[in-house]
Amino acid sequence: MFTGLIEEMGSVLSMGSNSLEISCSTIQDDLSVGDSVAVNGVCLTVVSFSSRWFKAEVMPVTLKTTNLGDLKRGSMVNLERAMELGTRIGGHLVAGHVDGTSTIVSKKIEGDALLVTIAIPAGLDSLIINKGSIAVDGTSLTVAALDEGEFTVSLVGHTKAHTTLADKPVGGRVNIECDQMGKYVQRILGFVDVQKDGKRNSLSMEFLAEHGFG
Repeated sequence: MFTGLIEEMGSVLSMGSNSLEISCSTIQDDLSVGDSVAVNGVCLTVVSFSSRWFKAEVMPVTLKTTNLGDLKRGSMVNLERAMELGTRIGGHLVAGHVDGTSTIVSKKIEGDALLVTIAIPAGLDSLIINKGSIAVDGTSLTVAALDEGEFTVSLVGHTKAHTTLADKPVGGRVNIECDQMGKYVQRILGFVDVQKDGKRNSLSMEFLAEHGFG
């Protein structure tokens, strides 16, 4: 589990069919083989490391379904170690399990902030809410605006300087992970649940009463 607070940006040294080697200078301070590291928001397992790099396993399906498949030597990536219990969660709970990829629609400077508008991936509309939390390339952000088919996040100075998002071009592909709590609420309320008779549940007073509400 992660918090979406990026610890540093790393640079891709090499990519294999099932591995990814990344240069870094901070996260390996207390790293161990078998630890989880979020790379652009994708949870990967460390198989080896040194004082200047780490190597992680990456499966072909991960390369196909996230923007890790777009990486090449020299690509910059966001890095975060798994959170420790007992520390402050400055962002929100991020699992490192990407829900989908999308593209940057537009970028606009507003004062000291950079507004980045991103298309909503198919099927994720109901999981993104205005002022809610969302992870973009592993970065914990707040939805600043929500429109038909797209959402906007606002990058403050620190986020612009310490993550890869500010340098991503319009049309660039990003990993999206929606808020975990929203997924559980959606499931519990039956929006995507299927009853034994094969019919989809719908939210109604009868449904709420049947499940102990009211």
